[in-house]
Amino acid sequence: MRLKAQYIFIIAVVAVLVLFFVVRPLFGHDSEAAQPKASTPNPTPAVQVKPTAETVREVEVVMRGRTEAARSVVVRSETAGVVASTPTPEGSFVKAGQVLCRLAVDARQASLDQARAMLKSRQLQRKAAAELAAKGFRSETQVLEAQANLDAAQASVRAAEIGLKQVEIRAPFAGVFDRRDAEVGTYLSPGQPCGTMIELNPLYVVGDAPETEAGRLHPGATAHAKLVDGQMLSGRVRYVARDADPQTRTYHLEVTVANPGNAVRSGLSAELRIAAGAGAAHLVPVSSLVLDSAGRQGVRYVLANGRVAFSPVTVLEETGDGVWVRGLKGSVNVITVGQSFVADGQKVRVAQAR
Repeated sequence: MRLKAQYIFIIAVVAVLVLFFVVRPLFGHDSEAAQPKASTPNPTPAVQVKPTAETVREVEVVMRGRTEAARSVVVRSETAGVVASTPTPEGSFVKAGQVLCRLAVDARQASLDQARAMLKSRQLQRKAAAELAAKGFRSETQVLEAQANLDAAQASVRAAEIGLKQVEIRAPFAGVFDRRDAEVGTYLSPGQPCGTMIELNPLYVVGDAPETEAGRLHPGATAHAKLVDGQMLSGRVRYVARDADPQTRTYHLEVTVANPGNAVRSGLSAELRIAAGAGAAHLVPVSSLVLDSAGRQGVRYVLANGRVAFSPVTVLEETGDGVWVRGLKGSVNVITVGQSFVADGQKVRVAQAR
């Protein structure tokens, strides 16, 4: 069978192509190896920066806090007895000395009357002894004995008066009778509670300062507290602890604020801002804040030689124009675009902002 001419042509073309791809590597490999390979271009990365000047700014330490009563006292009974009345409603405002709980008088009034009668008898005996001694019918020792009996009678009267007065359990200071612990009919032994009194004016706003900021806080520093309802309170630092809490490593502090009319309750959450003097600060965009390989928050900036540097910073305050930070020195060119794609010490090219 004779092949057609067109088939012979196709077979010849295929054979030539196969021969070309088989033989070409054997003769062309050395020449290609001799030619130098083109190097991959590695252009200098471009970043955008924002010049930021150093500014002296009033520094505030910001922390979470809460309102707290200046005083909280459990008012206790000084004598034993049954509660006869509770004239002060729970949760009401009271004056100093107002009766909170009243115990039954029982025989205390009778004891006072008996002590007063004995006092009158001793007074007459002392008078008679003095008159007889003046006439020579009583010795000096007998007069002194009569005087001692009179003194003892006076002491008994005072003790009976105090015992009768103790049936009325009174408020030790002006404030709020926050909780009553005894009801009518309750038997109270000495030391058992009638209720709890709290003082709300002045009021404390308390917080716990981190150990990195505690050294900058001092008694007398001005402070402002913003409550959950937006109300603002102003006062001064009263106390900063010298010993840290072993669990949280924070230092307790107290701010005294005025609370006229006891309008603000105890236990409200607050944002506490305390003046900590003036210091250097920089205003940078929020987007410029990054984390380094150690997890520290900071900013990357471009040095005069065109290389990248990183500086950890502490955020002082966040505003609509950016965040005020502490940790940079002098005027710096903070990287605002590309800061997450460059490394410390890397050479970069500063591009114009679009």
